Amino acid sequence: MPAVLTVDLPLEVLTTDQMARADRLTIEGGVPAMTLMENAALALAKATSQILQRTSGRRVLVLCGPGNNGGDGFVAASLLRSQRYKVRVASLARLEELRGPAARAAAAWPGAVTSALECEFEGADLVVDALFGTGLARDLDADACDLVRRLNRWRRASGQNVVSVDIPSGVDGTTGAVRGAAVEADATVTFFRVKTGHLLLPGRLHCGALACAHIGIRPSALETLHVSTFINAPALWRSDLPLPQIEGHKYSRGHALVVSGGASFTGAARLSAAAALRAGAGLVTLASPSDALTVNASALTSVMVRPADGARGLAAVLTDERKNAVALGPGLGVSEESCAKVETALAPQAYRRAAVLDADALSSFAHDPERLWRATRAAPGPVVMTPHAGEFARLFACCENDGACRSKLDKARAAARASGAVVVYKGPDTVVAAPDGRASILPSATPWLATAGSGDALTGIIAGLLAQRMEGFLAASCAVWMHARAAEIYGPGLIADDIIASLPHVWRELCGR
Repeated sequence: MPAVLTVDLPLEVLTTDQMARADRLTIEGGVPAMTLMENAALALAKATSQILQRTSGRRVLVLCGPGNNGGDGFVAASLLRSQRYKVRVASLARLEELRGPAARAAAAWPGAVTSALECEFEGADLVVDALFGTGLARDLDADACDLVRRLNRWRRASGQNVVSVDIPSGVDGTTGAVRGAAVEADATVTFFRVKTGHLLLPGRLHCGALACAHIGIRPSALETLHVSTFINAPALWRSDLPLPQIEGHKYSRGHALVVSGGASFTGAARLSAAAALRAGAGLVTLASPSDALTVNASALTSVMVRPADGARGLAAVLTDERKNAVALGPGLGVSEESCAKVETALAPQAYRRAAVLDADALSSFAHDPERLWRATRAAPGPVVMTPHAGEFARLFACCENDGACRSKLDKARAAARASGAVVVYKGPDTVVAAPDGRASILPSATPWLATAGSGDALTGIIAGLLAQRMEGFLAASCAVWMHARAAEIYGPGLIADDIIASLPHVWRELCGR
């Protein structure tokens, strides 16, 4: 299915409860609910018509549900009919069961209405899914599941398009979970702001191309919603992006230290070090065990190498206050010694030093996560942790098993609160969460990123931005986006080195050059 699109989407992301409050505040402010429905239907009809014109289609089937989502469908059907499209309408509910604006919309439809459970899709050039919206709070019943599955089978067999209203029916608007079954849409038209369920998997995979229509909900409603979740896009962090200044020098751009593992596991740390340089750090040093000095020194040119044996050796290297960001984990090894190195890097200092913890720096604490959290909470500067799903489950089992954490977003926020660190919960829908509750969700990432060393490159990009004194949450969000964009630019055949090599192209895009 098509990945979600990010063109012209507002930055703020809402839960379904927040969206309901925005609707209510607008209606209480004097905008009739029917006006909102008519505006939503107008946006839906426009998007549908654009697809039909592109595919030379004329015949539309609109599936309407029992709530206001179905009402949007009825109004859109009338609009499409007025544009000379051949429109059929099928309803999941009996018309006498409809209430409020949905009932008025159904009454205004001039054509016949058949049962959605008995309708046939053959003969349609496009189906509008207006069954259930983001307010869905339960699993679909057996009949609705059967209808959705029939629709999906027809779509795959016929190659025709499905357009969903608000969100594909069956997708939880807040968590992105599938509630029994979910429509596989080619396009989704949502309203006012994108919802978390549009961006989190598996919901994102059902949305197709995502458009967000402005239907008359007042932007001032956002002020009362206390929005803290955002699409991870340049608009979120661009104003804080560190750019070289004409009067600057390499030390003003920060000095990142990357900690290497032993002689047999040096490649991952070298990837991180190279990525930190490409991310803009003025200097990068690799802290290397003595037995790995030769192999590291022979493989690096722009990155300096310094001996650092054990936690004591790392402490000696870190006495240089100019080394203001440290990255540990890639190729470090899972051991008590790694725990000691992490605690050394996070130890309270007279100066502010940022840290990035990945891979083995996290897994080494799997038996005692509280030990790590004590260190991260006491650290003198921002700490960013970058677990993938397996590492997250080992380190934050309490969040994974917390019934109140219904989604990946909830779990990432809980982990950030518990640890006092910014948590980058990696995956195709990477979530970045800060202890203060802010969170960003990456809307799309190429599957070519699933390659060895990709995470090591991300660790280095974060370290490079932190070295330039970018705020922790924004640095992590920016790094996640740059990492994904670099991979998108390179495309098929990507390996981790290519992510680093593509970063100059990303910088040129961000700088407008």
